[in-house]
Amino acid sequence: MEALYTAEALSTGEGRNGHVATSDGRVDLEMATPREMGGSGNGANPELLFAAGYAACFHSALLGVARAQKVTLHDETVGSRVHIGPNGQGGYQLAVELEVTIPELPHDEAQALADAAHRVCPYSNATRGNIDVTITVTDD
Repeated sequence: MEALYTAEALSTGEGRNGHVATSDGRVDLEMATPREMGGSGNGANPELLFAAGYAACFHSALLGVARAQKVTLHDETVGSRVHIGPNGQGGYQLAVELEVTIPELPHDEAQALADAAHRVCPYSNATRGNIDVTITVTDD
């Protein structure tokens, strides 16, 4: 693959209870294990970062697909939930729920755009076949 862009980040300290920063300084966060997983919850965590990244990337893919199809979008949103839980083999697994809202389009047209975005989004391509990703198109 010929890279168009490369992001760099460094984790220091104790992983989920450490610090993460990108080489360009745009992300510089204290990390903390969520309370639900026995931590303090007083910082960011990998699932929050993944949820934010997937939502933004999918939103961009949605806009790109709409542009290619000459569909103008306004007020669309993409929400993301990233779940983590045991995989039954001593490790952990992720699952993602994406909620797409395109208020100005009929539901079937919005669903078609979301399905097309799922085919081109880099996060969707990276996770396909690895974790469960559910995409729901809502009207609000």
